Amino acid sequence: MDKQKEVVKMFDQIASRYDLANRVLSFGSDIFWRKEACKKAYRLYDNKNIQKVVDVACGTGDMLRFWEKVAKQEGVEVKEFIGVDPSKKMLEIAKKKFPNFSFLQAYAQNLPLENESSDIVSITYGLRNVTQRKEALKEFFRILKPKGILVILEFTRKEKKGVVDLVTGFYLKKVLPVVGGLISGNKEAYEYLPNSIENFLSTQELIEELKENGFSISYTKGYSFGISTLFIAQKL
Repeated sequence: MDKQKEVVKMFDQIASRYDLANRVLSFGSDIFWRKEACKKAYRLYDNKNIQKVVDVACGTGDMLRFWEKVAKQEGVEVKEFIGVDPSKKMLEIAKKKFPNFSFLQAYAQNLPLENESSDIVSITYGLRNVTQRKEALKEFFRILKPKGILVILEFTRKEKKGVVDLVTGFYLKKVLPVVGGLISGNKEAYEYLPNSIENFLSTQELIEELKENGFSISYTKGYSFGISTLFIAQKL
């Protein structure tokens, strides 16, 4: 089994407890991060009539809920919300939670969507799990309309580590796998998380990669001492 399929299998196994684990392990902070990402993206796009918002690696559909809620708060009309994920189990839960949204089973690097068909594309805490990351970024660029918005929320690797980073590192490597394992019943999945961060890009490296793939960086912001980073880019 290749690495990408192994990652999908892991998410299939933790699907039923995934939302609860996210809330507990982030102390609820991810709710604020997601809402702020949606609000900032809608305001930067500055269009009150949107055809499609696409969330890639959507999991159980959590981010789409925030896209819909914030759209109403911002007075934005969105015709269609689409979630894309390779995990069958995650999508089964998503479809039950959000029957009014559309869902597609597919990989980020091979999106079954037309060229220049989407206004906003997001991927939240999923880019690390895409083994063909550069191909996925090309796909995001392909399906976005000109001036379309790409939103990425991700855990990026720290290049320089201070005292705070030692504390957060201890939490990620020692505490998170134990708590995540108790909640999900799969400790191995939550041991994967800190390792995937260490093997991922730094904030600056991801910015450079986005630029190389035709995006202009509109906004970046770090949360919780840089544990999580928001990237908002625009298709040139």
